[in-house]
Amino acid sequence: MGEGTDGAQAPPTSGPGAGRGVRGRRVAALLAAAHPAPAAAVTVLTALLAVAAGHTLGSGALVVGAVASGQLGIGWSNDLIDSDRDRRVGRTDKPVATGAVAERTVRVATALSLVVCVVLSLACGWRSGLVHLGLGVASGWAYNLGLKRTPWSALPYAVAFGALPAVVSLALPTRAWPPVWMMVTGAILGVGAHLLNALPDLADDEATGVHGLPQRLGAHTVRVVAPLVLLAGSAVAVLGPPGPVPLSAAVAGGLCVALAAVAVGGRGRVPFLASIAIALVDVVSLVLRA
Repeated sequence: MGEGTDGAQAPPTSGPGAGRGVRGRRVAALLAAAHPAPAAAVTVLTALLAVAAGHTLGSGALVVGAVASGQLGIGWSNDLIDSDRDRRVGRTDKPVATGAVAERTVRVATALSLVVCVVLSLACGWRSGLVHLGLGVASGWAYNLGLKRTPWSALPYAVAFGALPAVVSLALPTRAWPPVWMMVTGAILGVGAHLLNALPDLADDEATGVHGLPQRLGAHTVRVVAPLVLLAGSAVAVLGPPGPVPLSAAVAGGLCVALAAVAVGGRGRVPFLASIAIALVDVVSLVLRA
């Protein structure tokens, strides 16, 4: 067994240790292919909504598991469908395109995640299950399969995010629909999330023929429009619920206005970071007013 130049032992190249290392890298690559950051964000939002709605630990875990499995399948299918395009533009952060994980492995993982998603979604009740599968998951797949290349690329995000509060509330024993303002807030946040998510990849998308809404608007316009869209979501979250506006909601709304001003007037990564901050404040407001 060799050693490095600093005297530390080098990692084994054969034997059980090496096998575990290879498996670990493959698992890490498989998880990376699922777009873990957006999947985790949607899953955490679902968990917060479930707590705010009054779910028990068991029913909340079912809803969160259904949404998480659906997000994994959407992420994996996205990397599979885009693998050739990602290779053409030299994307080194895409495990399927680089060969860090085999396409067959990702296909199997996608199929398993869909089966788990269907089972868990229907276990939440047929109303919640149909909304999740028919609006949330179907929207993600529709985006991956072609809507991302059209001017309607924001529509799947609006539908999926707008339906998320209903997935949570319809899984309660009361089977109630959420208030309209909450679904509208979710839909607006979904559009803002789409614009922000596409912003770092606009050049690569243009080079490979993806002409969705963000690509048609252009980077400069997206940097201005995204925070304004999120600010509109803030306004609905603050003013939508009936009754007087609580102080916490008013403070959140004022903070979003200030962040929007920073985003529109900022340079470099400032608009992007300010828009992310608006989205976080909007999510907190949405959960607190649930």
